[in-house]
Amino acid sequence: MDFLRILLEGLQAIGVELKELAAQHPIIHIIEIDLLNFNEYDRVVKEVEEITQGQGLNVLFNNAAISSKDQSLAGTKSDEMLHLLNVNVVVPLMFTKACLPLLEKASKLNENLGMGLERAAIINMSSLLGSIASNNWGGYYSYGTSKSALNSITKSLSIDLKSQNILVTSVHPGWVRTDMGGEMAPLEVGSTTAQIIDTIMKFNESHHGGFYQYDGQNLPW
Repeated sequence: MDFLRILLEGLQAIGVELKELAAQHPIIHIIEIDLLNFNEYDRVVKEVEEITQGQGLNVLFNNAAISSKDQSLAGTKSDEMLHLLNVNVVVPLMFTKACLPLLEKASKLNENLGMGLERAAIINMSSLLGSIASNNWGGYYSYGTSKSALNSITKSLSIDLKSQNILVTSVHPGWVRTDMGGEMAPLEVGSTTAQIIDTIMKFNESHHGGFYQYDGQNLPW
């Protein structure tokens, strides 16, 4: 998984932009897409197929998501909630559906391997806020609901794709100091990214259909 190693190096390097990283490593290909434009999915899938030269897609990491500034009951607005659910729930499911033929191809070509990222895997970036069992904080009506729904999608996909040996899991990245996480977040991007990669690289059939923290801890639904 040289790509994951290179990606980790880039994320840990302060100030390194994606385009600069791609210029240093020709194996990185940048494909731009507005994920809310569902009509563009076929184009992207065709581009990925050309780049991978018929080898399929080993890992689909559904990471794109948004949140609302006001997480309170009083501040929750129907139009904002619907938009957030569209981005955080509908998009990852529809994009996964579009990419499924590539994942199936990779799994078939690597049928000598067990479940894992080296064969074929779908990793959905979720959040602890999506855990219903752990909810003792209230609020987060839009964001928390969207991540609970994404976890439900993970579980259903894990059942539907088990026969094709495509690994499916949800991952909580922790509270990270990003644009969404804010400056108060205790975790840094570089060190947490390293833990996430180390964790998901160890995923196998026993992790299929599960919900895990960045450090590998199993989380309740």
